[in-house]
Amino acid sequence: MLNIYLVRHGKTMFNTIGRAQGWSDTPLTEEGELGIIELGLGFKAKNITFDRAYSSDSGRTIQTMGLILKYSKNEGIPYKFDKRLREWCFGSFDGGYDGELFDGVLPIIFAENGMDGRLRTSQEICEAIYQVDTANWAETWEELTGRIAAGFADAAAESEKAGAQNIVIVSHGMTIGTFIEMVQPDQPRPRGLDNGSVTCLTYENGKFDIKAIGDMTYRKIGKEMIKNEEK
Repeated sequence: MLNIYLVRHGKTMFNTIGRAQGWSDTPLTEEGELGIIELGLGFKAKNITFDRAYSSDSGRTIQTMGLILKYSKNEGIPYKFDKRLREWCFGSFDGGYDGELFDGVLPIIFAENGMDGRLRTSQEICEAIYQVDTANWAETWEELTGRIAAGFADAAAESEKAGAQNIVIVSHGMTIGTFIEMVQPDQPRPRGLDNGSVTCLTYENGKFDIKAIGDMTYRKIGKEMIKNEEK
């Protein structure tokens, strides 16, 4: 059985000022780097040895992975970038303020389509973004879920075939949430996954099973380690 540690990247400049990052990119802040150092130390304290590593090809996930592998003492393992593990593309709203898209434009679209004020599904949000994207960059729901499912499935299958026991994957908040929703469609969509949080899954014979969502335990352990060293 393969154990998968699925990490949301560290806090970035755009995360800090509330911009929709999507396929655009900004580096981790000093606070963001510290959070991932905590995570790496937490993995180390729990003696977790990774056999393989995967991330999207975005700079913020690559930067996050570098810190994880360094501070967990897992440097030098096979590591692949995969653009299928990228965040949702927000099209012409990439880099814009979250409020402009999620609290401004999208509610207008929902109202125009006669939808009530209930919580939106991922599919409804995706389709609304696709509708308002003037650049024609945003993905359809089928394109989005297709590439996310294939990206995670291929990483897991490749690792299982190689005999790996533990792998680490760094991806993005909405992408991770969408993947979780696809694995367990009968459960509510997770919202607001913290930077540096860990979603733990197992994979065996083509099937994913979720064990924990958005776990911050490893970061807390690392934070205590740093605090004790400073005393």
